Amino acid sequence: MENKSEKCDKPRKKGGRPLSFDREAALERAMLVFWRYGYEAASLSELTSAMGITPPSLYAAFGDKEQLFLEAVERYSTKSCDALQCLFDEAPTARDAIERLLQSSAVDNTCPSHPPGCLVVTATTNCSASAEHVQTAMTERRDNVETMIKTRIEQGVNEGELPAGTDPGTLASFYATVIQGMSTQARDTGDRDKLLAIAAAAMRAWPVSK
Repeated sequence: MENKSEKCDKPRKKGGRPLSFDREAALERAMLVFWRYGYEAASLSELTSAMGITPPSLYAAFGDKEQLFLEAVERYSTKSCDALQCLFDEAPTARDAIERLLQSSAVDNTCPSHPPGCLVVTATTNCSASAEHVQTAMTERRDNVETMIKTRIEQGVNEGELPAGTDPGTLASFYATVIQGMSTQARDTGDRDKLLAIAAAAMRAWPVSK
């Protein structure tokens, strides 16, 4: 992931006239709509219905659909990156950290309390050219995750846990790719056991000293 202080800062609330609804609760519900349908497929009527507000209230509170989406993604990313950092901090080794990440991804991607898969992976998959800058924002967040994975692997190399010739960048890209693929699998099948098996298979690629 990118610099945590840059990408995980919570969005600032806009000043002005007090809102007649719970902005944070409405944003959470909007996040779930984008998560289920994707950025472009989520209609204004679906968003306002889920949020329990009118279109004018949406525009007054969030600006427009794009800004609402970016703020919803920021909310999602903040929670995700905080959880990932906590997981990495608690794991005794780099290998354990990556294994826990893959296993938690399998569980989170198939959790029945929210749409399947990862919002940051799936929300802009089929967007038109007009949404290119929104897709770029999602790419940055996926890169942010990969950077965090790389940093944890580098720590393992420096501590002598992994072979000295290990390429942290390539290994991080591999596991980031596995995680993104697991998100797609979750959307297609929702099969948690299948995702856990993929996680186990991916860990067999972990470098070991000869």
